[in-house]
Amino acid sequence: MEPAPPRVRRGEAGSDGLTRRPLGPVLSFMRSLWGLNHALETTSRRMKAHLGVTGPERMVVRLVGRYPGISAGELARLMRVHPSTLTRLLKRLARRGLLTRRADASDARRALFMLTAAGESVDKVRRGTVEAAVSVALEALPSRDVLAAASVLDALAGAMER
Repeated sequence: MEPAPPRVRRGEAGSDGLTRRPLGPVLSFMRSLWGLNHALETTSRRMKAHLGVTGPERMVVRLVGRYPGISAGELARLMRVHPSTLTRLLKRLARRGLLTRRADASDARRALFMLTAAGESVDKVRRGTVEAAVSVALEALPSRDVLAAASVLDALAGAMER
């Protein structure tokens, strides 16, 4: 009778020739982040195929729906992205008829964004979105864990932005 293979703990590789040493807290956490990043990208591609918008595009639609007349700068700050990244995204959404852009009456250099009827219909969609998956996951966790996770993610983003 052969001995049972050694048990592999979470965060460690299996018996496929990879090391069985623990990853440690940093690599283990990074593994989780990369898994999340992959899931976000996969879900975003699926959203594009089924809903016509990617995850980041839907985030913009949701924020413009929540804050009609929001400026590009305010959106960039809310989304924690560089304004040039957001500019391309806003132009794409406006070109596809989901957003309208108008000049701010008090500062013509500043653009303000509103949803069109098509944008409002995208804003209402709930199923099959990144947001729906996040909502399901967050509802299953205690609020203190959600707050702690958000705090960790904010700290990581801050460290990477420096």
